[in-house]
Amino acid sequence: MLNALNAIILLKKSRINIFSQPTTIKPIPMQNTFLDNTAIEIHREIQVGNICHVVFDFDGTISLIRDGWQNVMVPMMIEYLQTETDTTETQEQLEAIVVEFVDRLTGKQTIYQMIQLSEEIEKRGGTPKDPLAYKDEYNRRLLPVVEERIAGLTAGTLSADPLRVPMSLEFLQSLREMGVSCYLASGTDVEFVKNEASLLGVTEYFDGGIFGALREYQKFSKAMIIQKIITDFNLSGSELLIVGDGYVEIENAKEVGALAVGVASVEGNIYNMNADKRERLIRAGADIIIPDFREGAQLINHLFNL
Repeated sequence: MLNALNAIILLKKSRINIFSQPTTIKPIPMQNTFLDNTAIEIHREIQVGNICHVVFDFDGTISLIRDGWQNVMVPMMIEYLQTETDTTETQEQLEAIVVEFVDRLTGKQTIYQMIQLSEEIEKRGGTPKDPLAYKDEYNRRLLPVVEERIAGLTAGTLSADPLRVPMSLEFLQSLREMGVSCYLASGTDVEFVKNEASLLGVTEYFDGGIFGALREYQKFSKAMIIQKIITDFNLSGSELLIVGDGYVEIENAKEVGALAVGVASVEGNIYNMNADKRERLIRAGADIIIPDFREGAQLINHLFNL
């Protein structure tokens, strides 16, 4: 998957002399600590100055093209629970159940939310469809929302800037100037991710590759991408940084000892799913929490010990 990068690893190493500096551990209290005069929350001591590879999530971390997707997914799932089972639960009860598991599974491939829907239908005596059928229907219903934004971007009538998480482009530009290898790994279908990354003008910054969900979903996960990078480049944990707004990639980072920055971005949905995003990222093990990348320069100075 990443074999093409092996040919340039020596070049990469030669370009990033900064990473050969001695590792620095900055002593930081575990709670209620902010980087000086910023909104950047520091939650634990980390080794800084070694990062040479960064993996980003996409939706909610870089892209806002699919902002509001929950407003499509949740009603669809409630509809199926009402029509494909004999449940006597109220609309409000079903909404609470669906919101909980949709929120909990955010960050994983979309198919896992559909697998959960199938299980909920079966629990209520229904006969569920193949989860891929539910996923296809969800994508069909989401398409008008996404297509309107994509059409505007394509025609040039809509600027890419408001559809990117604030200052994410500038953050990526800074990493490229430093010779850091960047990767994009998303739970959204890979063909959508590649197209939307191109429309947002960020493709060129992911020299390590752009990865996303596959129809054969067992063949892809963020954890698999992270592990392959570690294996291919024989990395230690402090050389790899994971950046994302979902608990999944943060947990994946901590499982391999990588550094993790949680992005507590605000997305538009009517179910208030942003309410505990920050807390969920902290519980998952995020070392640092940021609201977006508007203080990206200060974050880079901290992470790279500048």
